[in-house]
Amino acid sequence: MRYGAGLNIGKPIDEIVEEAKRLAADGYSCLSSSHIFGYDAITLLGVVGVAVPDVELMTAVVPIYTRHPIAMAQQALTVQAATGGRFALGIGLSHQVLVEAVYGLSFDQPLRAMREYLAILMPLLHHERVRVKGETVSASAGPLEVEVSAPPQVIVAALGTAMLELAGEVADGTATWMTGPKTLAEHIVPTIRTAAERAGRPAPRVLAALPVCVTDEVVAARQRADEVFAIYGTLPSYRAMLDREGAAGPGDAAIVGDEAAVRAVLEELEAAGVTDFSAAPIGSREEVQRTTALFGELATAG
Repeated sequence: MRYGAGLNIGKPIDEIVEEAKRLAADGYSCLSSSHIFGYDAITLLGVVGVAVPDVELMTAVVPIYTRHPIAMAQQALTVQAATGGRFALGIGLSHQVLVEAVYGLSFDQPLRAMREYLAILMPLLHHERVRVKGETVSASAGPLEVEVSAPPQVIVAALGTAMLELAGEVADGTATWMTGPKTLAEHIVPTIRTAAERAGRPAPRVLAALPVCVTDEVVAARQRADEVFAIYGTLPSYRAMLDREGAAGPGDAAIVGDEAAVRAVLEELEAAGVTDFSAAPIGSREEVQRTTALFGELATAG
């Protein structure tokens, strides 16, 4: 299992680049950027990738509703070219409340939207022409004139069965959040692997991310996780994963305990079939330092 790290995007770009350099030197195999209400994640990783060699760069994730698949393909191929083939494009649906309330768009047919989006995006990333007339998105374009050594991998944030099957059939893997070892082992991994095998595709990547706190104060840490990540206990897609896991809230899903306890859960995740793990450190300054130190050791050892 490889270890990645999310970049702290709430600061000036030159500071983000310096952080990326430190994380790469610490042995992390992948650096990711989320798409919230700040820097554009794809553009940011292009800037970081030019300055920081020898590490994978991944969006985690860009909502498909933010741009047409032709524009997404152009941008992804541009960053892939600029970084020498080290870019992975993580995309997802986001959530109904965001798509409809913020972007003012319809979230009426999310599975169809992703299927039609990928039907345009994937061929364009492989320098093919597309002609797609869909119900949610259409395109007639290509091939795109961007020279790359290989197309970027496409990672679809998929949690439900139908979306996991689509990701396995068409894309290169999935990325999860607030999804624990039991759910990964019994639902996420077997569903996407079976779909990939059925489609004759390579074994998919399964990227997992969870809050982590290396601490001796377990109860307090779980309470803090419940407070910090409270929103994820209410969003339907994550709520469904928490329910599968038997977790009352984000605090129960968080990986909390001393170094040995955290290592034990990580071993469980690896045994479940997780290929890449990214921690979201939480806690006091001392706890975050302990967490960061442990993952630095794991990343270096890997």
